[in-house]
Amino acid sequence: MIYIQNAAQIATLGGASSKPKTGKEMEDLGLIEHGGIVIEDGVFTFVGSNEEAARYVEQHAGGREVTVFSAEGRTVTPGLVDPHTHSVFAGSREFELNLRLQGAKYIDILQAGGGILYSTERTREASEEQLMAETGKRLDRFLAHGVTTIEAKSGYGLRLADELKQLRVARQLDASHPVDIVSTFMGAHAVPAECRGDADGYVRSVIEEMIPAVAREGLAEFCDVFCEEGVFTVEQSRAILEAGKSWGLSPKLHADELVSCGGAELAAELGAVSADHLLHASEAGIAQMAESGVIAVLLPGTAFFLMAEPADARAIINAGVPVALSTDRNPGSSPTESLPFIMNLACLTMGMTPAEVLTACTINAAHAICRADTIGSIEAGKQADLVLFDAPNYNYLQYHYAVNLVDTVFKKGAPVIQNGRRV
Repeated sequence: MIYIQNAAQIATLGGASSKPKTGKEMEDLGLIEHGGIVIEDGVFTFVGSNEEAARYVEQHAGGREVTVFSAEGRTVTPGLVDPHTHSVFAGSREFELNLRLQGAKYIDILQAGGGILYSTERTREASEEQLMAETGKRLDRFLAHGVTTIEAKSGYGLRLADELKQLRVARQLDASHPVDIVSTFMGAHAVPAECRGDADGYVRSVIEEMIPAVAREGLAEFCDVFCEEGVFTVEQSRAILEAGKSWGLSPKLHADELVSCGGAELAAELGAVSADHLLHASEAGIAQMAESGVIAVLLPGTAFFLMAEPADARAIINAGVPVALSTDRNPGSSPTESLPFIMNLACLTMGMTPAEVLTACTINAAHAICRADTIGSIEAGKQADLVLFDAPNYNYLQYHYAVNLVDTVFKKGAPVIQNGRRV
């Protein structure tokens, strides 16, 4: 039995496992002032006031050893969940920063053979062992920033063998690293160089070759498409996502990031789990997402790094769309594993409140990867993933920005980060 006592504040995020929080619900963190938490066999068994928790331990210890952790002066939250990353890749693209500072646009770099296509070359060249080593370091940094579960997309292979390689690496790391990984197939991340001029032919290979192979090997739960002008059209995206659905892969979309192209509307039409980015989503598309229950995964770090205006979070929340947040960890447009910094940006650049931000990085993010029944909140019976922040309250997390305030991280009931360092 593990007993965490004397927390300054516990944000439980309880009561939203059946559906994500929307609108004013996102302000309700289920706060407990001066509380305690009990963990047994890797799951939460009690959360409440210090007095209630102490009484629970006394009544249920039954002669077992009780390991006590002091959370005095600290704020406790569920383990953070990052529902949109491209973490499995080789190489980096720091040289692109100067190009963008000189005025080059993201799509221009991509169409000139840089961007995703550059990362594809490096990832194709890499062995599984190299990808394991490079991605493992990223996972360590995620964990040090309080992230206990991530989604990870393929999409830097862009041919069958290398897409499978990325997904197999994600599966191996899911089994061997404390951070849980939920995998998404994204063969439709870009048209590879060898298929330039024949996007429809590449789409056919994604549908007829890649999706069946991924599904047969059980390597992914979701299928994602970069639905964007100059990448994949709405019609191509629809065909890919419907093929994915027929093989049991739930749809997700990169939607309306660079221009308004109907991505939000397509997400609503298909009943996608989420539509992500949405910097240029139409008002009609957002309304349709609200009606269909599609989650908006917003990525303010990407807008920040690309020096673009972020998504209109206030309009999206006010429309009744559930919102989650993510790093979009990737080698080109958001090279960071700091979800707490993304939380800062969501407040400072998108006008979200600290409470909305915490909801968006816990229970709503868990919904965005279909894991809200097991993670995303501190409730009896759920997997015991949590973070102790060196902060007196949850507001302080966004006030003291760009600093890693993570003190301790528990994964499945065991401490994996203590005093800011990997155990």
